[in-house]
Amino acid sequence: MAHKIIYNGEMSTRLCKQVLGETIPALLEEDPKVVYLDADLMSCIGTLKGAAKFPDRAINCGIAEANMVGVACGLASAGFKPIVHSFGIFASRRCYDQAFLSGGYAKNDITILGSDPGVTAALNGGTHMPFEDVALYRALPGSTVIDVSDPALLESVLRECVDRPGVKYIRTSRKGYAALYEEGSKLPIGKAVTLREGSDLVIFAAGIMVHEAMKAAQTLEAEGIHAAVLDLFTIKPLDEEAVVEWAQKTGAVVVAENHNKIGGLCSAVSEVLSLRCPTPAAFVAVEDEFGEVGPQGYLQERFGLTAEHIVEQAKAVLGRK
Repeated sequence: MAHKIIYNGEMSTRLCKQVLGETIPALLEEDPKVVYLDADLMSCIGTLKGAAKFPDRAINCGIAEANMVGVACGLASAGFKPIVHSFGIFASRRCYDQAFLSGGYAKNDITILGSDPGVTAALNGGTHMPFEDVALYRALPGSTVIDVSDPALLESVLRECVDRPGVKYIRTSRKGYAALYEEGSKLPIGKAVTLREGSDLVIFAAGIMVHEAMKAAQTLEAEGIHAAVLDLFTIKPLDEEAVVEWAQKTGAVVVAENHNKIGGLCSAVSEVLSLRCPTPAAFVAVEDEFGEVGPQGYLQERFGLTAEHIVEQAKAVLGRK
């Protein structure tokens, strides 16, 4: 089925670790070429029970992420379709050389799941809080980079990534998101989703910031400002046509992401606008900072990743139209 938008502001009843705990074993069942490797975190993402049914193709590589990705690339070279998982910080920075050389450079197709990115790492603290993972994987030639915003979206892109060429990096919370899409929705990689129409400005968002963007748009609507909201869950390859179309249509852009604004979605959108459609733009993202420990709600306030901050930036950018 095509996607169906069901957003009403409520959290999904399905956690992402439930999605992974169901989808990864299903992929192992459906395709004998799928293999799943994990860095001793199967219990954390809900795959432990399902993976136990496939002892020859579901492998705990231990806390050795670089080795895990190297093994995955070797399996890919032998015709397998590897899915690997670790926390986002270790699925990006710690194993980047292996993903870059043994994966991308050697043309081995692998799917990398990085869980709890940005402030969703919460109480695991700054050492486990990747604000730079998108920038790293965007720089890898031929890569696909996805920032999940909804559980149904996670299942859709994971299924598509297994057969997609190149190195694919999917950043996702293990916990919950606001429900955006009906279960079973198909959301093609590389295509933005218009969640809300608007004529005064457009908010491009990804990951947890899509929910914040929708809340911000509702606040702005009450003040007579009509904001469109697009889910740019595919950060690479970016849906450039959608970015240009909405920038031209509204004449003002806000970009919101749970990431350092250098190298991530903010940079990707800025590159398109500067080359194809110069437009007043503002950004709601992490500044040039490291992470810290705390509950996610506190961290979103601390780093300015809230609907209130989006509203502030929206009003500021409207003044520059």
